[in-house]
Amino acid sequence: MQYLLMLYANENGWSQMTPTEQEQGVAAYGAYTQALKTAGVLVGSNRLQNSATATTVHVADGKSQVLDGPYVDSKEQLAGYYLIDVPDLDAALAWTARCPGASHGTIEVRPVWSM
Repeated sequence: MQYLLMLYANENGWSQMTPTEQEQGVAAYGAYTQALKTAGVLVGSNRLQNSATATTVHVADGKSQVLDGPYVDSKEQLAGYYLIDVPDLDAALAWTARCPGASHGTIEVRPVWSM
């Protein structure tokens, strides 16, 4: 079953880190991604640009409304994702707990609705 791990974090946190902390962060995510690949469970992943680059589209009464910025204003922003294919929710949660993002943000885990 596929699960989407949505990583939420304060997007300004990266710029507040020292270069050494940033190097450690890159290494931690690289190791996590490699572990997912080695286990054969990684389907895809990516980091997102800052929420200021977002465009939100909403259709009301048949008219499209396009707004600059994210849909919600919050302390944490959607920073990236991992799409994994594992046997069950317990396995997805185990992988999520290993993700570096769990230590400095929030990760929402959702099953993918296969169409």
